[in-house]
Amino acid sequence: MRDNDWWRQAVVYQVYPRSFADSDGDGMGDIPGLISRLDYLTDLGVNAIWISPFYTSPLHDGGYDVADYRSIDARLGTMDDVDTLIAQAHARSIRILMDIVPNHTSSEHPWFRELLASEPGSPAWDRYIVREGSGPDRETPPNNWRSVFHGRGWSHIRTPDGEPTGYWYLHLFDTTQPDLNWDNADVHAEFRTILQFWFDRGVDGFRIDVAHGLVKEAGLPDFDYPTTDDETPAMFDEDVAHAPFWDQDGVHAIYREWRTVADAYDPPRIFCGETWVPNAGRMARYQRPDELHTSFNFVYLEAGWDAARMRSSIDETIASHAKVGAPPTWVLSNHDVVRHRTRMAPIDADGSVDLERGLRRARAATLFTMSLPGSMYIYQGEELGLPEVTELPDDARQDPAWHRSGGTDGTRDGCRVPIPWSGDAPSYGFGSGAASWLPQPPDWADLAVSQQSGSDGSTLEFYRRALSIRHAEPALGAGPLGWLDSDDDVLAIRRTATDGSAVISVINLSDAVLHLPRAWGIDVLVASSEDVVVLNTGDQPALAIGPETAVWLGPTS
Repeated sequence: MRDNDWWRQAVVYQVYPRSFADSDGDGMGDIPGLISRLDYLTDLGVNAIWISPFYTSPLHDGGYDVADYRSIDARLGTMDDVDTLIAQAHARSIRILMDIVPNHTSSEHPWFRELLASEPGSPAWDRYIVREGSGPDRETPPNNWRSVFHGRGWSHIRTPDGEPTGYWYLHLFDTTQPDLNWDNADVHAEFRTILQFWFDRGVDGFRIDVAHGLVKEAGLPDFDYPTTDDETPAMFDEDVAHAPFWDQDGVHAIYREWRTVADAYDPPRIFCGETWVPNAGRMARYQRPDELHTSFNFVYLEAGWDAARMRSSIDETIASHAKVGAPPTWVLSNHDVVRHRTRMAPIDADGSVDLERGLRRARAATLFTMSLPGSMYIYQGEELGLPEVTELPDDARQDPAWHRSGGTDGTRDGCRVPIPWSGDAPSYGFGSGAASWLPQPPDWADLAVSQQSGSDGSTLEFYRRALSIRHAEPALGAGPLGWLDSDDDVLAIRRTATDGSAVISVINLSDAVLHLPRAWGIDVLVASSEDVVVLNTGDQPALAIGPETAVWLGPTS
């Protein structure tokens, strides 16, 4: 556990704790449930676990509305459970990354309650972004900013009896998530001590929620939204990437401050940012040597099943990160986006989603991504080939965007449905009973861990094999990437180790069989599908791979 550079090539598994494993049968996953599944994660072959928030929270936004950053939500466990988790993970050489939410708190946080109980202008008010309204009665919000979850981004501060005052607080997300004022010294001091509190307990690092959003442009100017109605572009939309509330230069001073805290530990702790920014150059600024270690590459995630966009993202990311000496970080799914099996699936003529081809594409994209230099994050359940759950009863949905949009938006519930472990009916071993906080589909039995373990060709065994090879092959480490000549809908790279050995990674994004050059060899390390055939024609055999298939070849000297 002393390798200070472990994060540069790590495979990190994201756990959404309410949906991973339920130890007490209440239908909600918890920390003891995660502890009970650590051997599964060891067998999968991951280096670290990133755990979405398990702090005390009213759960208006799935735990990203934090009421106390130094305590555990009683529904998820205790501080002793967290200490046990850290110790048992470390005993298996697995690092622990927690989630930290510095853009906003819960409206039930003691600071915001203090604000509501104090007079305008008091120190408590300055910890949040509060402004007087405009208009003769101050009944209009201070500016036109909107919430990512739809509707306006400001709400009245109200008197104890519920009457609106002339003051408004900013919430770029839900009304229960007031934005913090990072011009305030108390905010800086509080988060430094929060980091130290968890680092002292043995946490190896943090993933930073909305890392690009902490600082707002001075004066809080209106923004010229690309739409004139109340529809709010998502925070990763290119049309809002330069908004006065995203990616402001002042945010970098915060991370230089945090890096000093992390580097004071032995071994140093690490940070990964959720940085939705418009291009690789802007993202690389967060990875300068005295700031964050890594940031999620969302441009690559958004490239989808498109060879040109994938290659462009890879080239730009590697080049921009090399300038600051940082490794790229690749991700295809997480708790905020539609699972990539569904997202990459083609749409049939009748409008239905072809999930079988979606799985082929997801496996191929995953294998190719695993061969790229840098670290990779895997979202729980993608190793089982889980699709997005698109059919959920309205009364089960909990995504605030769903409710604030009147049921027209809110895709995050579908990727947060608890994962199946065993059995032929819900909750599929997730807990001891049939209930789960989001209902599971009735046809997930074949996707359960128990069904896939030891089954040749299953998605789980495919992930296990690919990760094992990734860790074993020196060529898939920190060495350079070279592009090989290929057709328009094909990407092919050569990864070369310091000893000269090489692995070739190929993904066929076309609908046709692909004949590989004979010089690339026929030694298949792993393939994403069974559609791989050796052709014994001519003087030297060659390889053919089917549509929507990826392979690793080698190693060669």
